[in-house]
Amino acid sequence: MKIIAITACPTGVAHTYLAEANLKKNALKKGIPLLVETHGAVDSEYIFTEEDIQQADIVLIAADKVIDLSRFHNKNIIRVSVTRAAKDAAGLLDEIVTGKLQPQRHLAADDAQESPKKDKDKDKSLVSQIYIHLITGVNLMIPFVVAGGILIALSFSFGITAATPGDENFNPLAKMLSDIGGSAAFALMLPVLSLGISKSISGNMGIVSGAVGGMMAIQTGSGFLGALLAGFLAGYATLLIVKYINLPKSIAGLKPILIVPLLSVFITGALMVLVIGEPIKFLLDSLTAFLENLGNTHAAIMGLLIGMMVAFDMGGPLNKTVCMFAIGLMSTGIYEPIAACMAAGMVPPLGIALATTLFGRKFSRQERDTGKVTYVLGLSFITEGAIPYAVADPLRVIPAIVAGSGLAGALSMALGCASRAPHGGIFVMFIPNVITHVVGYIVAIAAGALLTAIILRFIKKDSPETVQEM
Repeated sequence: MKIIAITACPTGVAHTYLAEANLKKNALKKGIPLLVETHGAVDSEYIFTEEDIQQADIVLIAADKVIDLSRFHNKNIIRVSVTRAAKDAAGLLDEIVTGKLQPQRHLAADDAQESPKKDKDKDKSLVSQIYIHLITGVNLMIPFVVAGGILIALSFSFGITAATPGDENFNPLAKMLSDIGGSAAFALMLPVLSLGISKSISGNMGIVSGAVGGMMAIQTGSGFLGALLAGFLAGYATLLIVKYINLPKSIAGLKPILIVPLLSVFITGALMVLVIGEPIKFLLDSLTAFLENLGNTHAAIMGLLIGMMVAFDMGGPLNKTVCMFAIGLMSTGIYEPIAACMAAGMVPPLGIALATTLFGRKFSRQERDTGKVTYVLGLSFITEGAIPYAVADPLRVIPAIVAGSGLAGALSMALGCASRAPHGGIFVMFIPNVITHVVGYIVAIAAGALLTAIILRFIKKDSPETVQEM
């Protein structure tokens, strides 16, 4: 049996490539011919040829986002989540070979995943589909946030007010950095978020209304939450217009360039002004006031929750939800939650790497060697570096990293640490004026990593391979 597989997670980072690696490894063990094409943040190292597709007995789609299936006409297709392939590739392959997982014949007229507009993805729940749309928008937005946020942070290195014309500390370079990062890149955050969500729902037709919805979120003061809602409003409004408005062939060309954008923009904009804007603005203002008035104890509890959620799924839905929340608050001038997020996100790979150094008996040779790279991932705020260890021993590793990240988040918030950069880890930590209470921030991260390592020391079993070596 020959299998070709596509792996794809919503973020296009960790699970995409972890699923690829585990599928290849287990297929090799079982003697199953298998090729994998990754649909991630980086172009796939291998792209299926026509010959590959023709010879394949099974097309495995291990994906949590929309995949174009038009290449696989009349092929037997099996769909599973990318998480399944990442965590249990061996069991998945066994079920395919034994016939426990029955494929479905894919026909050209039945492209269930060819376009989100057709809404035929029956194997996914409504919640799952909404999450995919949301993450699509977030993934499109994040590069703008990171680039803009770091450039703004660099402008602060000249002084907090160095970008303000007329100020005694004014510096033209600081203003240029602030204009590029803040007035341009960071200012596009909400329109791009809304655009991404809308496009995920209704395809290219939803781009215009989505972008306008994001701008309306800025104009109404409804901020991040408003942009989220605007994206869904724009996407589904566009979807309905495309579906139910049919024009004679003689004027059908007017639909994509006039009818759809005009009506979808009007509906989205009107709903944002008349219905959505004010209530969401009130909610956002109330939340901002609440966070600004948090005492040390309550701040620590909030930091604990942030840290635990960031670590629990290491870049998954819960992690992304918390980070989106923190980024949204950052756009309103509240910088403590994003600092707690970054501290908590650095702890899992750092804590595991530290454990491989201090308590080598607990890890295989390969895990110890990988630990050296994991240090770099942790310092760079790439939480996904912990995933291979968590997949190998979830019942012990996940509680350890959740505890460590919770401690880091709690200490960060309790000490009043704030970050004007949304990402960057150690690379932004020592830029002047970017991280407040930087010493306390380092202590929070170090304490969290040490706690993770110590917990692993006591609850993780010795590696049989390492014991034999000794």
